[in-house]
Amino acid sequence: MVKLTPVMEKFILHWGEMGSKWGINRTVAQIHALLFLSPQPLNAEEITETLQVARSNVSNSLKELQGWGIVRVVHVMGDRRDHFESLKDVWQMFQVILDERKERECEPTRVLLRECLADAEKGGEAERYSKERLAEMLDFFETMMHWYEDMRKLPSGALIKFVKMGGRIKKMLGLAS
Repeated sequence: MVKLTPVMEKFILHWGEMGSKWGINRTVAQIHALLFLSPQPLNAEEITETLQVARSNVSNSLKELQGWGIVRVVHVMGDRRDHFESLKDVWQMFQVILDERKERECEPTRVLLRECLADAEKGGEAERYSKERLAEMLDFFETMMHWYEDMRKLPSGALIKFVKMGGRIKKMLGLAS
């Protein structure tokens, strides 16, 4: 069992709450937080004991986190059990999460918008307003996904610099503050 400090416990509980708000199971988020804060990989029993959750819940949660690509299995010398660790680089972790959300949420929406727009084209005048609204929504999704793909191609260091520029970008574009 991992001895949680008050700070670790506070973060793990908060991450679980935030996970719920983001549509992620609370336990999944808490396990991720524990692994993120743990200096060494943990096995499922250690996670179960530390968070006081059911072993089956831990197994399912670890599979989900591995599916997202933010937790991986590692092996520890002298121990046959699987151990788990979280990505530690915050920028890499959030890029992986954004990539997954793009594929799981944005891409299906973009496909559906294209289908709806094609159907609206066939609907004639009755679908004119819907067609306009859907075209605008599709344009937004296309633009944002292309922008994301362009940003994703940047080396991490360049992306971090770009994000940290914040309001200076407005100034560079000649926009008033």
